Amino acid sequence: MAFGGGLDDDSSEVMSEINMTPLVDVMLVLLIIFIITVPVITNSVKVDLPRADNTPNDIKPDAVTLSITAEGIIHWDKTEMTMEALEQRLIAAAASPVQPEVHIRGDRSASYEHVLKVMAAVQRSGILKLGFVTEPES
Repeated sequence: MAFGGGLDDDSSEVMSEINMTPLVDVMLVLLIIFIITVPVITNSVKVDLPRADNTPNDIKPDAVTLSITAEGIIHWDKTEMTMEALEQRLIAAAASPVQPEVHIRGDRSASYEHVLKVMAAVQRSGILKLGFVTEPES
């Protein structure tokens, strides 16, 4: 080994030398690997690449407001309609490529049943985004 001091040695001191051979071998192998791989990495074919705009096209969905009055009358934005007409219009809106967001505005004194029927119609039509519009308390 590299610690010296064999049996026939007269001195009782231990020699502490580092064996540099494995370190030099590893360094030479790494040097050869880098010499071989660097030219392969840096050489490439010159190609004139086309230019393109990569900004995403975010299409904002329309917002539809369904208002329910205290008497149970349904309004699509500002157009009054029956429940059957509402269901047909919701199915057509759900089939469009970009589904609208549906906002329900129920009158404070409206019956829970009227609001629930509109919610069920929205759910049956397949529209995924449904929200409620309220006014904050003062």
